[in-house]
Amino acid sequence: MSNSTYPPLPSNLLPDAANPDWMNKADNAWQLTAATLVGLQSVPGLIILYGGAVKKKWAVNSAFMALYAFACVLVCWVGWGYHMSFGETLINGVPFWGRADVALNQKYLLERAFSGKFPNATMVYFQFVFAAITLILIAGALLGRMNFYAWMLFVPLWLTFSYTIGAFSIWSPNGFLFKKGLIDYSGGFVIHLSSGVAGFTAAYWVGPRSNKDRERFPPNNILLMLTGAGLLWMGWTGFNGGDPYVVSVDASLAVLNTHVCTATSLLTWLMLDLIFFRKPSVIGAVQGMITGLVCITPAAGVVQGWAAILMGLFSGSIPWFTMMVVHKKSMLLQKVDDTMAVLHTHAIAGALGGILTGLFAHPRLCFLFTTSYGQYVGLFYGFKMGAVHTGFRQLGIQLLGIFYVVVLNVVVTSLICVLIQFIVPLRMSDEDMEIGDEAAHGEEAYAIWGQGEKLENSRYGYDIESSAKSRHAAGQIEMA
Repeated sequence: MSNSTYPPLPSNLLPDAANPDWMNKADNAWQLTAATLVGLQSVPGLIILYGGAVKKKWAVNSAFMALYAFACVLVCWVGWGYHMSFGETLINGVPFWGRADVALNQKYLLERAFSGKFPNATMVYFQFVFAAITLILIAGALLGRMNFYAWMLFVPLWLTFSYTIGAFSIWSPNGFLFKKGLIDYSGGFVIHLSSGVAGFTAAYWVGPRSNKDRERFPPNNILLMLTGAGLLWMGWTGFNGGDPYVVSVDASLAVLNTHVCTATSLLTWLMLDLIFFRKPSVIGAVQGMITGLVCITPAAGVVQGWAAILMGLFSGSIPWFTMMVVHKKSMLLQKVDDTMAVLHTHAIAGALGGILTGLFAHPRLCFLFTTSYGQYVGLFYGFKMGAVHTGFRQLGIQLLGIFYVVVLNVVVTSLICVLIQFIVPLRMSDEDMEIGDEAAHGEEAYAIWGQGEKLENSRYGYDIESSAKSRHAAGQIEMA
């Protein structure tokens, strides 16, 4: 048998009308699985994390904000959002926004996607779950007071005028930051930095929770919160493992790096809690877990394992410092009521991951991800390879991306909130905030007595944002 002769393909791999020759069944199956894992991070992951982390009277409202966002984003995504994020450029010469179009046509959905060996239908679904979780993360900053009718307007407006611009600029082959060589493996910029900045900005415009809730906001079910956190962590296998768009060694590396960084970050946060506050905290461990997941996201498949460890050490310590020390000393940060501390866990951790990617991106791994060798080189390897200019250029592009995403989300989120104010109030009335779920939805989560006031010894102050206020930077803590 000559080298050019191959055995015939098994019958189940032969192309036919339902399996075109350009489609790889394994890649398609993994992409659908990865997308579903990311979807499970939101539904039910963040639904039950939010529902368990808030005061009992806000459990239904918090969970429902997540559920509504997931459904609303899907309808908007297939209606116009996908093409605005990954389609043709809206205006020639302005490469930051795509042209709106419907992604429901049978012919289009069955054609090959812009990347990968699977159909557009798979890509539309995969990118949808990323868009949805971004809005749900923003909701975390607004729990416990935002008018649900205002949230119903905010979701489609922010998706249309902020998310699509960021996604097109950074991820679309036609986007200007994509062309410049920005590395955002799986959404450190597009998803986490965006949601952290947008959530904090929206929290400023919406205003704070009631004084009573800001002072005491006990989680109504920590075990339920942990269940949601577990779904979030395991779902990140699809979050980062699906972004090469192929079942490859790079995808495997991305998955392993994700979990290594996350575990390191969780343990680092835990150690800092033990050193300064003398007790391990479950809520603190969840925060460290989230910052690790966020930090590794822009770098997951383009850094080596030792770099993932270092990123975990940084993500478990720097956001800890900003939350526990800087937050307490900053009047601005204390003024804005960021319920789930998305500024620290997503914006700061996401920006940190973007910078560290610019330092530790390995040229060989970048080639496996982008198929372009030499264009993407982290500064650390730039020194090793004698390509310092290329390394500094990569770091500069990462910093440019951070600046762009921050400005975009501050401006657009502010404009959206101002616009909504002319239609409905952003914040619930004081009377309704006193009641909570019953006033907002006519429903309550538990038919039991109490708001969890017995949990008086929680040093985290019952909600993530107010935890920073309850600690002394020197390591002491005020007990309720």
